[in-house]
Amino acid sequence: MKPYANAETIEEKCREWLDRVRPFNRSELRVEPSKAVLMVIDMQNFFLDESSPTFTEGGTAIVPNVRRLIETFRSTGRPVIFTRHVHHPDDIDIGIMGWWWDGKCVEGSPESEIYRELAPLPNEKIISKHRYSAFYNTDLETVLRCMKIEDIVITGVMTNLCCESTARDAYFRDYRVFFPADATGAAREEFHVASLMNLAYGFASITTTEKIIGELTA
Repeated sequence: MKPYANAETIEEKCREWLDRVRPFNRSELRVEPSKAVLMVIDMQNFFLDESSPTFTEGGTAIVPNVRRLIETFRSTGRPVIFTRHVHHPDDIDIGIMGWWWDGKCVEGSPESEIYRELAPLPNEKIISKHRYSAFYNTDLETVLRCMKIEDIVITGVMTNLCCESTARDAYFRDYRVFFPADATGAAREEFHVASLMNLAYGFASITTTEKIIGELTA
């Protein structure tokens, strides 16, 4: 099946998505650079390798935009936080997810590593998580509070699972959430668009890579 977007078409697709969510995109926010963090959710080989049972076709399309955002945050001295969704080889942390999904990303395996083009720097925070939300049973909230973060830019995969869950949990904690439509990806376009609409309606400002970069460097 042909991917719903690739690096060449994602800008055009993004315009279509923004048109669809515009009636629900209630919060036209601007990123406050001094209070912002970039989150790169689960951009791992496990999700970006076409041979993987959990290959996310929208993930490869967003790699260039995610890389641009990482480079911009780094160049402006703002933090970048990465997440990895992993499980113990003996399934001691897998719970209900063990029968819900085919395949398992084993911690320490090559599949669990961040995609090479987006590799974290030695001093950048990497959060290992066992559920969709990056907040659930992790130290993310402590880290954000210590860094005095108020604005969270969410990128990565999957739009409708880990990205959306993290965005909702961030909203519940009174963070302002920015969700670039062209830097998040799902396994199917309909999943991606549905999440964008839901988040726009009640949880996040749906935006673009270009707009975030412009606000960060203004």
